[in-house]
Amino acid sequence: MIPLENLLPNLPTSFVDLAVYVVGFMGALALAYGVLLEAEKRQDAVFVVASASLFVYALVHHDKIVMFAMGLMFLVAGRELIQIIRGKHKHSSDMVKEYERE
Repeated sequence: MIPLENLLPNLPTSFVDLAVYVVGFMGALALAYGVLLEAEKRQDAVFVVASASLFVYALVHHDKIVMFAMGLMFLVAGRELIQIIRGKHKHSSDMVKEYERE
């Protein structure tokens, strides 16, 4: 049997490295899934989880641009989610009509 390291030489060898890659991969999948969601509350909740996961991945890999983007996305999506939960996030009737026409 050929060792897995020979088949995939770039595969992380430590458990922590592998866990970080899994968290980053799951965050990317969650981000893509969140774009497809229609319900705004669910979408914001998925964006919060996805951005937190990708922030952790970027933090470990010292990627400042992705850390900034995901940190900002976490704050914005989290703020909007809190507004929706509190019932303070409203759409005007004009905005709803414009959305329904598209």
